[in-house]
Amino acid sequence: MEQTGVCFSMLLFVLVAMAATSVQGQGTRVGFYSRTCPRVESIVRSTVESHFRSDPTVAPGLLRMHFHDCFVNGCDASILIDGSNTEKTAVPNLQLKGFDVIDDVKSKLEAECPGIVSCADILALAARDSVVLTRGLTWTVPTGRRDGTVSLASDTANLPGFTDSVDVQKQKFTDKGLNTQDLVVLVGGHTIGTAGCAVIVNRLFNFNGTVGASDPSISPSFLPTLKALCPQNGNPGKRVALDTGSVSRFDTSFFTNLRDGKGVIQSDQVLWTDASTRTIAQRFLGIRGILGLTFNVEFGRSMIKMSNIRVKTGTQGEIRRVCTAIN
Repeated sequence: MEQTGVCFSMLLFVLVAMAATSVQGQGTRVGFYSRTCPRVESIVRSTVESHFRSDPTVAPGLLRMHFHDCFVNGCDASILIDGSNTEKTAVPNLQLKGFDVIDDVKSKLEAECPGIVSCADILALAARDSVVLTRGLTWTVPTGRRDGTVSLASDTANLPGFTDSVDVQKQKFTDKGLNTQDLVVLVGGHTIGTAGCAVIVNRLFNFNGTVGASDPSISPSFLPTLKALCPQNGNPGKRVALDTGSVSRFDTSFFTNLRDGKGVIQSDQVLWTDASTRTIAQRFLGIRGILGLTFNVEFGRSMIKMSNIRVKTGTQGEIRRVCTAIN
């Protein structure tokens, strides 16, 4: 049995590697820094791991940060720029964490190979390493992105929201060149991390603007638990696990919770109430992907697709000296 498990893990790794090769494009490629900064991936990995050991919450933070970056101006690290009206200051990004990790990685890479590695590539690599540190499967990351020079808080208006319907979510993903399966897969990244009570409480006590009403899609057995975690007049900043019972492990229990009516935020739970997205989520709950899909493999594939949204390559953009400011 142990040998079978090892063989299966190796097969998954090969499948993810094949996925990386098949969907990379737009000027990025695996091994972009093989000559100019050959230790880039090991430096990113060791630095992320060091921060993770002292604060495991940086893993979901870095994963969300990469997602939020790509869904605004494309994967150009515009989310990292400091300023009074930048993406970093926008409401959807105020709870993100891990900026210090990226700064630490950048300083080490500038010492190793100055002016070579973009902040956008650091963010893509750090997101991958965060999944691996939470026991997800690795994938090969195409690199070669360059950094953007525009970052406006107003540009975050079209980020996926916590009350979005399935149709709205589908449209936002379609606008980025991603399909319905990518939507379900990438939302599955909520298998790690937390949400603030501020985005949950109305679903519990004021659903659709009706005072005292709760979202009927919440399991009756789970509703009291959520209400206890996020009382009506409680602390809006209190954090609640997005994947109840498995907050720090990258696995398929997130989809099990959706099946059981235990999705914590509304935009997650509606994926199980819509036939088109539920069918995909159900396939992730088969034994070792026997129904046709394996979550870890598909997550790597979709992440590679997402990480190529409107990337800047060649002479576009710049390579920032520090990730928090335009050169």
